[in-house]
Amino acid sequence: MSADLITTARNTSLGELAAILEAQQTRKHDVVVPAAALRCHQGALHLPEGHTRLSYSGVTRTDAVLAPTRLAENGVAAKLDIPVAYLRRLRAHDLDLYDANINGWLAHQPRRRFLLRSLIDDDGHGTLRAMLSDSYAPVDNLDVLTSVLAGMTAAGAAVDIAQADLTESRMYVKIRSREIAAMAPRLLGNYVSPFTGARGADNPVVFAGFVVSNSETGHGKFAITPQLTVQICDNGMTIPHHAHTKIHLGGKLPDGEIRWSHDTQQHAMALVHKRARDAVATFLSEDFLTQRLTEIENEATTAITDPAPVIEHVGASLQFSETARSAIMARFVQGADLSSGGVLHAVTAAAQDLDDADESHELEAAGLRAMSTAAAFVRRRC
Repeated sequence: MSADLITTARNTSLGELAAILEAQQTRKHDVVVPAAALRCHQGALHLPEGHTRLSYSGVTRTDAVLAPTRLAENGVAAKLDIPVAYLRRLRAHDLDLYDANINGWLAHQPRRRFLLRSLIDDDGHGTLRAMLSDSYAPVDNLDVLTSVLAGMTAAGAAVDIAQADLTESRMYVKIRSREIAAMAPRLLGNYVSPFTGARGADNPVVFAGFVVSNSETGHGKFAITPQLTVQICDNGMTIPHHAHTKIHLGGKLPDGEIRWSHDTQQHAMALVHKRARDAVATFLSEDFLTQRLTEIENEATTAITDPAPVIEHVGASLQFSETARSAIMARFVQGADLSSGGVLHAVTAAAQDLDDADESHELEAAGLRAMSTAAAFVRRRC
């Protein structure tokens, strides 16, 4: 696989994200194979005659040699029921035994079929991105991005792209509308931005918007999730239970290299286009914004006089990493809002501190749960 092919990006622009996805599109290789057709050698999956090469001399078929990413290795371990920690230890210390374990379990169920999603070069060497069920129905990131943008244009939405991230597992695009805004003095009156020192009491503005997310590799469904953004700090208050989603499951796929038909792709993208239009109509409305803000403000007023045990309880209950917990505590102190709403602000601010985009978006999406968890904990202690 060419070393210059970019597969991840953090806090990138819409144009840069589109360029990365277009470059990936030319290297994508999807194939459905039975376990009997696969073998592992030196830590890479080999698919005999799994790559078709076109040249001036004609068409030749060569082996596809696919080195798994760390996430793909998780999938291989799950599909073959091999403990992933054990498999990683073998990769680090004994590749022959690594190969023997994978080959042994492939031979144990020779008729089982898998969808392999890869990025591959002209010589048939590349990266295994995912080993998935043969019922998996891919919805690709580039198609999602173009369809969502088309849906927003059709709906006449005045929006900007606030942030875009691409990881090995997911794509995230944050979209907000500065035209759909509301004042939230009850939520922001005591808050100070830890990034700029700006006071919520002076500028308690919140924008409407949503997050588009998708996985090409089996790490979650396509979703358009509403998100309210605080102007003074860019904290994003994600509202998962109002999300529009689509699960990546379809009918059984045939064996062999998959060439997704135009009709199939058009149908899938029509659904994405419709969801984008629906999301704009629903999430980018003043009624939706004010209703959600009222709900949030009603849960944000529980006073917190002893933050350490509250933050510890929230972190343990929601299984935040130690890095996230430390960042949340620091941001809570800096935010100066000693309430359950302050926990919300601290969590969503801490999410901006994390280098790992997946963890950052997961933490941000947990902000409202963190607020309600903190409020409930304080009430039980009173």
